[in-house]
Amino acid sequence: MNCMKPFLTHLTRRFFLLLTVIFWMVNLFFDLSISYSADATKSQKRSGNDEVFIYQIAPDKRGGKAYKLVYLVKASIDSCWKFKTDFNNNFLVKNKYILEHRFISQDGNTVITEDKYTNSPNLYFRWQTTAHPKTHRLDFVLLNPEQCRQKYHYGHIQLESVAQGTRIIQVAYFDFWGASLWANIPWRGGMKEFLSYTAHWEQETILHLKDRYDDENPK
Repeated sequence: MNCMKPFLTHLTRRFFLLLTVIFWMVNLFFDLSISYSADATKSQKRSGNDEVFIYQIAPDKRGGKAYKLVYLVKASIDSCWKFKTDFNNNFLVKNKYILEHRFISQDGNTVITEDKYTNSPNLYFRWQTTAHPKTHRLDFVLLNPEQCRQKYHYGHIQLESVAQGTRIIQVAYFDFWGASLWANIPWRGGMKEFLSYTAHWEQETILHLKDRYDDENPK
């Protein structure tokens, strides 16, 4: 029986070590969840706008993940369209996730821009965006996915005029290592927080620029 003591002691130590790890992970989860909830509440109060809706939708047939983002902006569709097609601007870097924004070129309704994000500070994401003014739709695609460690990334943005202002619907399809994890993380650093923050930031920024756009001729 005495020979069992070292074995039992070893098991006991492993058990308490496991309990410690579980306790640490549970606390980390709640800390991050509370932090995310506080940030989201703060963002909603600051913006004073309606809710943001985020849905995971069927992905591209090649795999990966996809989302549908829907939010309301209390401004006319003309003002929102001018904001969305103001590619040569200096206000995008006020978004906390964007480090740099560059206007590269334009050929008719097709524009090339480059952005550098906080999660990949050494990479430039080169986007091609094609505007369709008659239908208030933008089609976008990442031109250098391999350089940005992605398989593909594309989607569209649709603007719709509603009684309260403008409904913006953004749909995107993407795939990269860790895409599924990023899409399902419920706290800070995940897709939900990123999209929610960006939508609220746009709601707020468009309202700040509304007078400027209202004074311009429609595009």
